[in-house]
Amino acid sequence: MSVDRAETETNGDRPEDSTLLAVDGVVKQFGGLVAVDGATFGVEAGSITGLIGPNGAGKSTLFDCITGVYTPDAGTVTLDGEAIQGLSPNQVAARGVGRTFQTPKTFRGMTVRENLAFAAREQTGERALGALFRPGRVETEETAIQETVDETLEFLELDHLAEEYAGGLSGGQRKLLELGRVLMMDPEIILLDEPVAGVNPALTDELLERLHELNDRGRTILFIEHDMDIVMGHCDSVVVLHNGQTLAVGPPEIVQEDDRVVEAYLGGYD
Repeated sequence: MSVDRAETETNGDRPEDSTLLAVDGVVKQFGGLVAVDGATFGVEAGSITGLIGPNGAGKSTLFDCITGVYTPDAGTVTLDGEAIQGLSPNQVAARGVGRTFQTPKTFRGMTVRENLAFAAREQTGERALGALFRPGRVETEETAIQETVDETLEFLELDHLAEEYAGGLSGGQRKLLELGRVLMMDPEIILLDEPVAGVNPALTDELLERLHELNDRGRTILFIEHDMDIVMGHCDSVVVLHNGQTLAVGPPEIVQEDDRVVEAYLGGYD
């Protein structure tokens, strides 16, 4: 099932220090504006990595380059050693990259349950011929999908909202729902764009708890965040972008003491 399958994959056949996602010299410009200027870093399998930087540093644009929204003008993005730059968002997702957005993308006119079920990959019933000629397979898949939906709802503690419309959820609940939609795709790595921005403290703690539990089950996580207490307290590694370039990469306690980072972004954070 989508939430638990990673439990059997936890770095089993992968060296602990191996790189799952590699960004190498990525450049993206829009006319005369260079939004990402040679960004280079790796995300280790099984890690929680924070991506930080001042507003306009190129963080979300870099996510767009990784997930196929934009094709980089230069550089490479590899997942498990295979290039994914230039693929469509659907192709990148099919390779195992899940992504959430600053503003959650959910179907407000669908229930929470329907939102999750819709996100499941490779549904035979979505194709007319499959639905017509393979009704037994469609029924089996639908049963499995609903079981995964139930497990995902329980994991995210949204089961009491299963039949509520997504449009009626709070901002934090919609972020949990979007995370659930990503989990239904069973990704290797989850990219989160400011997952707790605008979320009340109680739901912030819940989201962070879910992320750590997913990480304990083998999921690799890369997230953008501006709250430095969250970054320093919850990440194994931190990547700092400044003017579209990689300014520093390393453990939080090391990055925190880097004079260049303090000057460019942290502003004397202690």
